[in-house]
Amino acid sequence: MTLYVVARVTEKQIADSPAPTRPSDAAVGSRPAKSAGLLFGIGAYGLWGLLPLYFITLAPAGPVEIVADRVLFSLVVCFALIAVMRSWRALGTAFGNGRVFGPLALAAALIAVNWLTYTFGVLNGQAIEAALGYFINPLVSVLLGVLILKERLRPLQWAAVGIGTLAVVVLTVAYGQVPWIALILAFSFGFYGLVKNRVGSKVDAVTSLTVETVVLAPLAAGVVVWLAAAGTLTLTGNGAGHFWLLAASGIITATPLLFFGAAARRLPMTTVGLLQYIAPLTQFVLAVTVLGEHMPAERWVGFGIVWLALAALTADMLLVSRRRRTALRSRAA
Repeated sequence: MTLYVVARVTEKQIADSPAPTRPSDAAVGSRPAKSAGLLFGIGAYGLWGLLPLYFITLAPAGPVEIVADRVLFSLVVCFALIAVMRSWRALGTAFGNGRVFGPLALAAALIAVNWLTYTFGVLNGQAIEAALGYFINPLVSVLLGVLILKERLRPLQWAAVGIGTLAVVVLTVAYGQVPWIALILAFSFGFYGLVKNRVGSKVDAVTSLTVETVVLAPLAAGVVVWLAAAGTLTLTGNGAGHFWLLAASGIITATPLLFFGAAARRLPMTTVGLLQYIAPLTQFVLAVTVLGEHMPAERWVGFGIVWLALAALTADMLLVSRRRRTALRSRAA
């Protein structure tokens, strides 16, 4: 997936963690704090939305090398953050706790699939389908909650899942095949969020990301060595500019994550939930206008149905949030 990948994974963990500084839907911070949180949130999702432009500049590197380099350079940034935050003890505790390390190792595998699929889609002229994957991801998360966590859906949530299923059928006809890239992205990130949710508040976002990158680092290093032996590694053979563009992937992975963390601690989660659509919408617009991908009428119909499903899901989220605030005010009164 896109960097947006790593971060949105940790974003799920941050959003669900009971950090005392993160406001609830009923208890929001001051106006300046909310304004700052909104800027941080727009910055995080805006940067994730611009990822396709970044990946295009990395040519002639292929998706496998990009992901491998991203893992290795992200690890450097993660260790730097751990050092600044003096979180070595927390990192050691995470590695020593099987109930934390096991799920994070699985999450690492899921995010690797997500990153690789997203990068492949963008570099092969299928950024629109990649954006579709993140549009339907909220619907997949709701579906996984029913199938795996045995959650009970409200009527609007059922409607959203039903409409989303119809959209996949329409888009399958429009594409002439099942939109595998979108589905792999949606389900890999959906399961990723599910696994991270199980870890819960046992590990903070930076430590979690560091463990995942450590798990992936040996494989990434092996890929780099293999590409170098095959004479196809571009990291060191295409000039200093290309090298530093790839090296920047570590910071590009970490920065939106930190912005998201700052936003999640200042904004109600309903607001954060609405902001999440900025990233796939930006990616979609870039794919159509800048990357020049074709959108025939039948695909517009399919995307329209997806957006209708998301509208139903958003309406449900806003209604539930409103009822919760009303109930809390009544109790306070």
